[in-house]
Amino acid sequence: MYGMLAIFIALASLVILFADIVSKGHTGFVKTTITLDVELDSELMYLDDPTDADQRSMADFNAPILAALQKHFPDVDSAAEKRELLRMVGNYGANTISQRLKNNPELLNTTQTIEFLAHDQVSVYVKHADNPSYSIKLSERQQGWVDELMEKGIIDTGFNDVLFSRGDSREPANAGILGAIVGSLLTMLVTLAISFPVGIAAAVYLEEFAPQNKITDFIEVNINNLAAVPSIIFGLLGLAVFISLFGMPRSVPLVGGLVLALMTVPTIIISSRAAIKSVPPSIREAAEGIGASKMQVVLHHVIPLAMPGMLTGAIIGMAQALGETAPLLLIGMVAFIVDVPEGFLDSATVLPVQIYLWASSSEQGFVELASAGILVLLTFMISMNALAIWLRKRLERRW
Repeated sequence: MYGMLAIFIALASLVILFADIVSKGHTGFVKTTITLDVELDSELMYLDDPTDADQRSMADFNAPILAALQKHFPDVDSAAEKRELLRMVGNYGANTISQRLKNNPELLNTTQTIEFLAHDQVSVYVKHADNPSYSIKLSERQQGWVDELMEKGIIDTGFNDVLFSRGDSREPANAGILGAIVGSLLTMLVTLAISFPVGIAAAVYLEEFAPQNKITDFIEVNINNLAAVPSIIFGLLGLAVFISLFGMPRSVPLVGGLVLALMTVPTIIISSRAAIKSVPPSIREAAEGIGASKMQVVLHHVIPLAMPGMLTGAIIGMAQALGETAPLLLIGMVAFIVDVPEGFLDSATVLPVQIYLWASSSEQGFVELASAGILVLLTFMISMNALAIWLRKRLERRW
C-alpha cells in the first residue's frame, strides 16, 4: 500500500508539473500579427535611394505604418493618440520595412501588404484577455482598436515560427531560441567528442588491464566521488583552468563543452564499467582458449558485447549535461546573445540558460517563452532517454 501510494504521489506531482508548464507555455508557440496595406511613399519616409545606408539610417519607416493604421481609424489626429496607435506594432516594424526596401529597392512608391509582429502588450491582450491572472497593460482606447482590428481580420494569431528562426531579443515578440538550440548542439558535440572516448577508454583500462593496487583503488574512489559532485563545482574548475589559466574566451561552446565533458566522464565510466562486468567470463575464456591475446579479447569480444550498455550510459550522461545550467553560468554563457553562433568559438548561450534568462524577466511575454522553451528542452531530453531505452532493448544480449 505504501509503495502504491508513493507511486501515485509521484505520478500526480508529475502530471501537475506538466499541466502547469503546458498551460503557461502553449501560448508561447502562438504569435500575434498585424497585416497592413502599407504605402511605401518616398516623400513620407524621406527616402530616395533604399540602397543608400545613410539615407536608410535617417528615414522615417514608422510613418507609412502609422498612415496604414490611420486608414482604419481616421479620427485619430492628436500626437498622443498617434503614438498609442503606432505602439500596437512591435518595435521592429520599422526594421521590417527597412530590410524589405533594402532587398527590393523597386518596391519604393508602391503599396505592399506586410505582416508585422504585434507589440507584446497587444499579444498578451489577444491571447489572455479573459484570464484575470494576466495584467493587461493596454489602455481602454487601445483595447477598442485591437478589438476592431480583430473583427476585421487584420490582427490574427498563428504558429510562432519566430521562436525557432531567430535568436534572443529585448522584445518578447521577436525573441527566439534558434541561437540557444545551435549553441546547445555545438556544446554537446564538444562534450560528446571528449567524454565518450575518454570515458570508454578509462572504463576498459580500469576493468580489464589496471592492476589491483592502492593507486587503482584511489582512482576508482575518486571517479565515484566525482559523479556525485555538484555541477557548479565543475563550473568553478572550468573558470579557474580553461578561462583564467589558459586564457580561453568566455561564453563559447568550446569551453562549455569542455566543462560539461568533465562532468559527464565519471557517469560514462561508471556505466561502461557496469556494462563490461555484465559480459560473461565464458566469453573471455572461450576467446583465450582459441589463442586470442588480451587485446583481441577486449577489442573483438568484450567491447562489442558491452557497447549497448556503454551507449545507454553515454546518452543518459549527455541528456544530463544538456539540462545543466549552473556550470555554464560561471563561464559566462549567461550573456545576451542575439546572433546565431556559427562555430565553436562564437559567443553563444544554451537552451537551459536561455530559459533562465527569460524566466527571470518581469515581462509576461518572456514568461510564456520560458515555459515554451522548457517544453522544447523536455522534448529533447525525453527523446534522448527514449533513444537510450530503444538502444538497450535493440542491442542488448541476454545470457
